[in-house]
Amino acid sequence: MNKVQAAERIGKLRKEIDRYRYLYHVLDRQEISDAALDSLKHELWKLEQQFPALITPDSPTQRVGGRPLDKFKKVSHSAPVLSLEDVFSHDELSEWQERNEKLLRDSIKGYYCELKFDGLSVVLTYENGLLKQGATRGDGHRGEDVTQNLKTIESVPLRLSVGKFKGAPRVIQVRGEVVMTKREFEVLNKRREKQGEPLYANPRNVAAGSIRQLDPKVTAERRLTFFVFELWTDMGQKTHAEAHEIAHRLGF
Repeated sequence: MNKVQAAERIGKLRKEIDRYRYLYHVLDRQEISDAALDSLKHELWKLEQQFPALITPDSPTQRVGGRPLDKFKKVSHSAPVLSLEDVFSHDELSEWQERNEKLLRDSIKGYYCELKFDGLSVVLTYENGLLKQGATRGDGHRGEDVTQNLKTIESVPLRLSVGKFKGAPRVIQVRGEVVMTKREFEVLNKRREKQGEPLYANPRNVAAGSIRQLDPKVTAERRLTFFVFELWTDMGQKTHAEAHEIAHRLGF
């Protein structure tokens, strides 16, 4: 196989692998077995080893980085990453609504409700569609660069479907939550029990701790999931529902 043929086959493999990734990790549908998908990934890896000049940052083989980091680099957020406010009674909720209606100088017509996930809040930055940086919330102004670890999460797209949007911004930022499902948490603890290791207390701590591993290979073994809940970039959305729809079309 020459380089031209390899480039064509690599392109087809990447498109196919990413399609199956999207179906499984975004739409919760599985069309081929894990073994069949692993076979496609292995073929891609072998071709890229044979033709390293054809390796690109958004290739499925680039999800797990090389050497562990010595430490995480601090990064500044482009806007404050605010914490979510809790309420514990109907009265508190009513007071919250009254405050917002005063700020808006209008009545609130309705709400968009979504699940609250308990994991680790992160901000993803894409440039020209490619994942450029993933950072923890930190103190709301500065966080840690955990890009390599976030790349190991299959529900984090390495490249956005910006082609679906005419005149898409060069930089797109989203905020979301890294979580471990209860099912994966149970699998992990059963494995640790067999190995005689202490059990983890809860999925939230595992998710947060996994993202702060200096070795991305450890993070990759934890089978984490990512959910977007905020679209930072102005892409014409007028409501929170529209923001979710845009995020979904982008590939989340």
